Amino acid sequence: MTTATIEPGADLSALTVLREPFKPEQIDKLPKPASRDAQKGRCNECGGYHGLPAVHLDYVGHAQVTARLLDVDPAWSWEPVAIGDNGLPVFDQNGGLWIRLTVGGVTRLGYGDSQGKNGPNAVKEAIGDALRNAAMRFGVALDLWSKSDIHSAVEQSTAREWVIEAQAADGVDAIRDIWKQARAAGADVDTLDKITVLAQERMEGGV
Repeated sequence: MTTATIEPGADLSALTVLREPFKPEQIDKLPKPASRDAQKGRCNECGGYHGLPAVHLDYVGHAQVTARLLDVDPAWSWEPVAIGDNGLPVFDQNGGLWIRLTVGGVTRLGYGDSQGKNGPNAVKEAIGDALRNAAMRFGVALDLWSKSDIHSAVEQSTAREWVIEAQAADGVDAIRDIWKQARAAGADVDTLDKITVLAQERMEGGV
């Protein structure tokens, strides 16, 4: 699958504008609950209703990305990679959509999904997500995407640390204490399950 194509005569210098930082008022906050089963409540930080506790990641929405694309190329366009017999875009088995985004004569791929949602709004969300993903390949809000990736890596590292600590614990009671600490810190379900399995194995082994 080709990741990028460049039309003859494309003005690549114009694309440098896409990488310019967004102004603070153009950046929104995306809440990320600490765990998938986090209890929902009113957030004191953003005022939204979502799982708590949560961290808030910086991101730019569909409208801001569209405005940036129009600033660089008023004739920018996108198309789905696959079209079905009914003439509509084809979504993959995960509910995701592959698209081609063309800006200034350069075309790059992008992928988006609706995070398991259904219905017309889910389709619009998948398209918007795909456009943001493809625009990121041009450098749009790349710094914000990098922060999100770093946060994800930190989350994974923290999860591993809880499990490693439980593996090194001296006895079942110590593992249970680590489970309680991990839960209080907002560890995800998978991490808590791994610690639970370790405790069960210790109990069965009589340790």
